[in-house]
Amino acid sequence: MPPHPSSSSSANVDAAAKGVKLDRYASGGGQLMRRAASAKIVSASSHLLFRATILATLALVCLFAVHYPSLLSHSFRLSAAASSPRSRPPHRNLLGSSSAYGGAAWEREVRRSATPRRDGGMSVLVTGAAGFVGAHCALALRARGDGVLGLDNFNAYYDPALKRARQRLLASRDVVVLGADINDAALLERLFAAVPFTHVLHLAAQAGVRYAMRAPQAYVASNVAGLVGVFEAAARHADPQPAIVWASSSSVYGLNTDAPFSEDHRTDRPASLYAATKKAGEAIAHAYNHIYGLSITGLRFFTVYGPWGRPDMAYFSFAHSIVAGKPITLFRAADGTDVRRDFTYIDDVVQGCLGALDTAGKSTGSKSGKKRGPAPLRVYNLGNTSPVPVTRMVTILEKLLGKKANKRVVTMPSNGDVPFTHANVSHAARDFGYHPTTSLDAGLRQFVQWFLKYYKIDPAKLAKGGKVSASAGKTTKRKSTGAMSAAS
Repeated sequence: MPPHPSSSSSANVDAAAKGVKLDRYASGGGQLMRRAASAKIVSASSHLLFRATILATLALVCLFAVHYPSLLSHSFRLSAAASSPRSRPPHRNLLGSSSAYGGAAWEREVRRSATPRRDGGMSVLVTGAAGFVGAHCALALRARGDGVLGLDNFNAYYDPALKRARQRLLASRDVVVLGADINDAALLERLFAAVPFTHVLHLAAQAGVRYAMRAPQAYVASNVAGLVGVFEAAARHADPQPAIVWASSSSVYGLNTDAPFSEDHRTDRPASLYAATKKAGEAIAHAYNHIYGLSITGLRFFTVYGPWGRPDMAYFSFAHSIVAGKPITLFRAADGTDVRRDFTYIDDVVQGCLGALDTAGKSTGSKSGKKRGPAPLRVYNLGNTSPVPVTRMVTILEKLLGKKANKRVVTMPSNGDVPFTHANVSHAARDFGYHPTTSLDAGLRQFVQWFLKYYKIDPAKLAKGGKVSASAGKTTKRKSTGAMSAAS
């Protein structure tokens, strides 16, 4: 433990006093007085610095407290069936009680969804279940007979209607998704008391690199505090402790220039706050594994794309803009080269997530705090291993949509993005047979087919050069449009 500032200042005074005693024999009384005065100044300065640090810390806490309620106010409700926004209950503070949940009927519904349908099946709590990767994984788990209970706060980072549509699709496959937040400690404790989950697939997070410059507190609340909340509940309130697989990010490689990116490469130079929160998550995972014996596996995703994707991702937003006849902005690196991404199709990522769950190994801790021994702590890249220029991705979209993009090429700004990503997946291949098989052409074809159907866009009208608004088909009352992907 580092010394208290007042202790440090006392040590400074003692050292100064010893120096005075030695100098007295060489320089006389005048030197002694100057040394003593200097020691008093150092001591006073140390006390002043300590007080200033305390005041600054209090100011930061107050500032975060002002922002935090807005980040932690979400609707708490059981929502296995579709509903319109008008039927949602008022927003409630996530730090308050979870009285909206509980009771015999609620527990029956939760247990029913979480109960495996096959012998030896897992019971998995999926956070971020109405998100892109979360919904696909929940469907794949249910399809093979595992028990699945979802959790999602349905925030407005991107269109909540898309998340609600995914929720309805999950409900049609008998998967319940609770409208709640991972920062609600009371709810998590109640869930672990109601269901003996064997695994947690923790995918809830605040995504996006550039958005972190506008809303940094959201990343701390979700990616750091939320992760701690999940680990705390699993370590201290679950009996038995579940194995946890969670979403880190390829962004942790930051300014690394060695390629392809390997789990053995350094990750101590994040290029964005988003990356920093994910790197912090990996350090937090190490602590909970060491202290509580939690089995924890981190997955570093590389640019996941596909049907039911995230509208903030480049391929999705470019499709919107091409259809609407709006310009798109393409970045080039500072040296003039094309920006490249290791685009990874959603079915391949789902394969990796399920492989990580199947091989996770058991936690070794207990609610009492006793640990039987070391538990698995792992991290893996999940990528496609074939970086593609973003300009190539746009060319494929143009062909599939039958319409040219209005392109504007600019130099990449210093906003946290990196010029290329490239995954080495040899560790995942060795440990759970991860082998991505989907080319960018094939994956984007699946995405465009879903995109046109979901937004009710007539391909014939596009082919004639007409402008079509991709928002025309959006509605919060839309029924599910079918299966997400072949793997689901």
